[in-house]
Amino acid sequence: MVTSGLNFRVFILGLLTNRSMSGYDIRRFLRSLGWLLGNPSFGTIYPALHALLEDELVTVEVVPHPTRPARKIYTITQAGQQMLDAWIEQPANNHVGLRAFLMHLILTGNGHSDRLPGYLEQRKEAVLAHRASLAQATDALGNRVSAGEQVAIDFGLAIAEAELAWIDSHLARLPAKQDSNS
Repeated sequence: MVTSGLNFRVFILGLLTNRSMSGYDIRRFLRSLGWLLGNPSFGTIYPALHALLEDELVTVEVVPHPTRPARKIYTITQAGQQMLDAWIEQPANNHVGLRAFLMHLILTGNGHSDRLPGYLEQRKEAVLAHRASLAQATDALGNRVSAGEQVAIDFGLAIAEAELAWIDSHLARLPAKQDSNS
């Protein structure tokens, strides 16, 4: 599963900003990202769509088909867009987990790409802090670290280094975030 509750519903809203989709369309897209985000079932997607519909954050259009069941096509509403925008405005430090970071990254790039540099900078700060805490833990434990613990710490450090390099390479390709005071 991608994630639970509100974040997943907001993520669906973000997917609907690009185009209206059916539950099947949403699942097909999420399956393409399954190795990153997990693979939610229809039992996760449809209750989320129903909750969004009840909260008037999406609308649904039933499109009949002569030989198959009718398709329900969901479209984000203005209230849904406002909720999505508020979620995207949250700082990256609130989204330290990888899945939440990736969801936020995808949604920030969908119609809010001007916010990507700032978001990546926030993530970079969080990764630098995580890397520093791993290094401190290693120093504090000294030679009392088991082989398995050392491998896990080394993995965390390697992932942090790789993510920092990835962030830097993307920041170099994106236009700098505009200062709101200029």
